Amino acid sequence: MADTHASHPVPGARMHRFSEWRARHLSEKAFVFILATIVGIVAGFGAFLLKRLIAAVSGFLTSFFHPASSNWLLLLIPVAGIILTGIFCRYVLRTPIAHGVARLMKNLSQKIYVLKPLITFAPILASTITLGFGGSAGSEGPIAYTGAAIGSNAARIFRLPPRTMMLLVGCGAGAGIAGIFKSPLGGALFTLEVLRMPMNTFSVLVLLVTVVAASMTAYMLSGCTLDIPFGQSLPFDTSLLPYVLLLGLFCGLYSLYYSYIMKLIGRILGRLHNPWLKNLSGGLLLAVLVFLFPSLYGEGYGVVGKMINGDISGILNDSLFTADGSDATALLLVAGGIILAKCFATSATNNGGGVSGDFAPTLFAGCVAGYFFASLLNLLFDLQLPVSHFAYYAMAGVMAGAIRAPLMAMFLTCEMGAAYSFFLPLMLTAAISFGIVRLFTADSYFSEHFDRRNGIISFLRREYLRHFKG
Repeated sequence: MADTHASHPVPGARMHRFSEWRARHLSEKAFVFILATIVGIVAGFGAFLLKRLIAAVSGFLTSFFHPASSNWLLLLIPVAGIILTGIFCRYVLRTPIAHGVARLMKNLSQKIYVLKPLITFAPILASTITLGFGGSAGSEGPIAYTGAAIGSNAARIFRLPPRTMMLLVGCGAGAGIAGIFKSPLGGALFTLEVLRMPMNTFSVLVLLVTVVAASMTAYMLSGCTLDIPFGQSLPFDTSLLPYVLLLGLFCGLYSLYYSYIMKLIGRILGRLHNPWLKNLSGGLLLAVLVFLFPSLYGEGYGVVGKMINGDISGILNDSLFTADGSDATALLLVAGGIILAKCFATSATNNGGGVSGDFAPTLFAGCVAGYFFASLLNLLFDLQLPVSHFAYYAMAGVMAGAIRAPLMAMFLTCEMGAAYSFFLPLMLTAAISFGIVRLFTADSYFSEHFDRRNGIISFLRREYLRHFKG
């Protein structure tokens, strides 16, 4: 027995010898760079795998649909997805993994850097069920949580100190975002702007290495293709700047509505303590909305990719409104219905028991909102605004306002579409939208009244009465 142990040393002994070898041949910083690169590659592969799994499940379930008519299965599939996700999390995983970004932020604020090994793969499986079955949300929350767990467990295996473990948790989360969006700067700014991790120069360099490794891994595995390539070759027309500024204002106001509905539905579903009732309620609300507007099914990147390249028919596919596809007014009404319904569907997905994210829905909602804005102005004032361009700009606007991360929004949108010549309108739309949201929310005179009374209309009515009615 003693000989067996000698010939097959325990993992702890092997790790101890490796640590001694590393101390002799590698500096601490060099090893962190190497480990961060590995974390980025693994997180990028996880992002690619998640995308493929969602596409496979979604493709199978929708292969029976008829594109020229309504599909009654849409009233069943999303409900089944939310219920199956709830069963998987409660009885198989037995670990709550929904709201991955929020959980990660809470862990970081409490200096909890050790994440369970289970989280390195569980969010991918749960998100595949949720989104593959039609959950109207994104995959970035689960993959960010997975990436953070990969970084945490890598640091734990090599017995790195808590501060280095914290760094790899943040880098892993950013790598997940970078891989899922194929946006290295977007992933880095997620860690800096959303997670708000304190970082010095060395930490930022490690973060950049990790997100580049993740995005390049996902990009190469997917055949060097973008999810939503923006195929417009014409440069930005500066004469459109006044309308871009108005678009930023519109995106800011819409972001207020979007965030309010998200929180409202979340509070309502949060009062349901029976998990089966919560799953059923969220699933039914989601199913009804997806049946009315099938473009809400899943992440919606296919619809977004078509819309920003001039094909608006995507918002009518498989829906009750297919016959009216040639009518500009009907298209406008459908787009208006979608932007009103998207936040209900996303909140029902995330708060009803699904495992998904909040970022991709803002991109989808922004795209349709931008189309709605430009088409409405064209219709009312006989203008010739480039509708597809405004749909693209508004993606950054709504993400900046709803997520309150303007830098991440503008760089992520720019990188996703590879449209760097349009950075100016993206920046303006995102900045104005974020400014409008800040005006009515955090740290302002408006914040106290707006949040307490739950509505901008109530606030404006009170101000009118106060100033003009004495």
